[in-house]
Amino acid sequence: MKIRLSSLAAFKLELLLEYLEEKWSARIKSKFLNKLKSSLNSVTKEPNAFPKSQIRPDLRKVVITKQTTALYKVESDSIYVITFTDTRQDPDKIEKEIKKHFG
Repeated sequence: MKIRLSSLAAFKLELLLEYLEEKWSARIKSKFLNKLKSSLNSVTKEPNAFPKSQIRPDLRKVVITKQTTALYKVESDSIYVITFTDTRQDPDKIEKEIKKHFG
């Protein structure tokens, strides 16, 4: 299965990577990208093995780091990453953001 990012997920990932490099370091950014790649690789192998999101039960979630989670949907031929969230973020805010972009 291939991985597809929504425009929201791509935007949030870009912001996160910029933040990591500016506030931390290129090494931290690289470590995050390795964790992201590993997590998404696991999702492609066993997409339904990860728990359903409590925010939206039609989505599943995979923890990338202690602070970052990806919410995704399993489609017939791909994994569609809806968004990346900060685990400290208010769940209601995440739900509103998803509704705004995806209904």
